[in-house]
Amino acid sequence: MKTYGEGWASVAAALFSQALAGEPELVEALAVPLPPGAFGFAADLAGDAQGRFAVLVEGAALETPLVGEGVDQRSGWKELLRETFDAACGELLARTGKKCQVAAFEEITELKKPARAFHLRSGDRAWTLLVEDEVRMAEAERAAAAANAAPEAAAATTNPAATAALSSGLELLLDVELEATLRFGSREMPLGDILELGPGDVVELDRHVSDPVDLIVGDKIVARGDVVLVNGNFALRVTEVAAPRKRLESIRCLF
Repeated sequence: MKTYGEGWASVAAALFSQALAGEPELVEALAVPLPPGAFGFAADLAGDAQGRFAVLVEGAALETPLVGEGVDQRSGWKELLRETFDAACGELLARTGKKCQVAAFEEITELKKPARAFHLRSGDRAWTLLVEDEVRMAEAERAAAAANAAPEAAAATTNPAATAALSSGLELLLDVELEATLRFGSREMPLGDILELGPGDVVELDRHVSDPVDLIVGDKIVARGDVVLVNGNFALRVTEVAAPRKRLESIRCLF
């Protein structure tokens, strides 16, 4: 995943199946014009990724209580799509280290240039979604990427065998499973207090409930984020990630 649009497709597929009635599946499809009555929402992004991202939904989706019985369907879709836009920002940060946020959010009824299309399938029903993606990397980010790519390309040309060996060696480790741990906080305690602990005692940690928690691999912090629930299990919504080199240092725990 290298772009905001790819991240949105990934998180939308997961969130739609969790939040909508019938756990519908989001699959890519051919783009076709939507009949009258379509609705949607657009986000203007700011940061390392900038531009407009919009989703238009077939109006027939409002005729089915996908977001819950007794709920205003349009308002429910508004909240759900806003959540997917925000989650895609987090996905982009986690996968590429690029930061962006939703600077503006508005309702729309049409798209200028649909780039992708999806079907939201639930049983024998299906609704079409069109996506307009005008999000691009910031110019400064492009310049930095080009500057970094030049010496790397030169080094690869000078010593292609060494580069191939390094790449091959790293690929051998990509499927190795590492234990990842969430750290909610810590506290130093005298040994006597630890020995006296019993059921019902409360140990106060050095972190507020609103502070992000750490994702630890080996003895390295590789990411931070917010604790969420997914299908009844604790999960981490990533908001910060360490630089790739720092994350690679976590493999030292293998040796």
